[in-house]
Amino acid sequence: SLRPDQFDDLAERAVQMARHTPDDPYIDLARDTDIARDFPNLENYDETSISPNDLKAMALEAESAALEVKGISNSEGAESGSGVSEAFLVSSNGFSGTYRQSYFSCMVSVLVGEGTGMERDYEYSAKAFLEDLQSPKEIGKKAADRALKRQNPRKVKTDIYPVIMDPRISSSLVRNFAKAINGRSIARKSSFLKDKMKQQLFSPNIQIIDDPHLPRGLSSKPFDAEGLANQKLTLIKEGVLQNWILDLSTAKQLGLKSNARAARGTSSPPHPSTTNLYMENGDVSAKQLIGDVKNGFYVTETMGMGVNMITGDFSQGASGFWIENGELAYPVSEITIASNMLEMFKNLTPANDLEFKYSTNAPTLRLEKMTVAGE
Repeated sequence: SLRPDQFDDLAERAVQMARHTPDDPYIDLARDTDIARDFPNLENYDETSISPNDLKAMALEAESAALEVKGISNSEGAESGSGVSEAFLVSSNGFSGTYRQSYFSCMVSVLVGEGTGMERDYEYSAKAFLEDLQSPKEIGKKAADRALKRQNPRKVKTDIYPVIMDPRISSSLVRNFAKAINGRSIARKSSFLKDKMKQQLFSPNIQIIDDPHLPRGLSSKPFDAEGLANQKLTLIKEGVLQNWILDLSTAKQLGLKSNARAARGTSSPPHPSTTNLYMENGDVSAKQLIGDVKNGFYVTETMGMGVNMITGDFSQGASGFWIENGELAYPVSEITIASNMLEMFKNLTPANDLEFKYSTNAPTLRLEKMTVAGE
């Protein structure tokens, strides 16, 4: 911690560093009229205190619940955690604000089978409030159930099929979309969406929202990292791209106004980022999305990077379940799914099972056609 007599030295060092830093014409401070004045109560801080021993007991309970299930051969480990982050921001433009964020988490990963026939799966839960966390026993049982269903996977013939993305995977598609509309990528012209503002990217029933004021959200905050008042931001409305993700610097580069999406670490300048990002629910159930698929792939896990943000080309290793006549028939692995994200966006249908489990969330998604490469 700093002593009062250290502040002069800190200020002198900062000035010396600034003198040796190249000029950046886009660095700016928020105007007085734009800084946040009133901070909403986001209900994202839980005063519940939990001891290290209690956290250890949670992890052990989750692991024991999984290992008790017949057929589970071993555990890759369980863990639980809790923490509080507290942000203070004071700026020379007159802004001063602070907020706290709590989190609690628990996960377990287990194995089924032996040797080269071994399969694994996991369950994870993270919440701002302890009372909202899945129980350790439920986490363990779900992890075991998922692992057991993955036994004896098969391969499938390479062709073009409908692909259904489990919510654990569908959120990654929304994250890739957010990367493509990040102000830095747009300013550098390094995104496949750089010329797509106000264009129809998704079907008219698709809405994508970023909400920093989501009650009990894992990434909720009352102001952004530059002291701007933030609000719910619609990125996709009725399938049409509405906004880039901007901080002050990228907004200035693009001749626009910041939409208060600045984030920062303790040793880095602000950069554009989302908060609680999600795709809204669709009108059908996940079962209905699968129901008319004669042959298709239900994805529960993807591997590797495989996303080119300049061209939009998408190719990732995947595993999950094969769909036959509207039902999950058997597990499959060593699969590659490929397409271009523009085509994926156009042919996407959401289910109505959205849950806020992560900072970025989406319901089950159906993509009408992707290349599924197997045998």
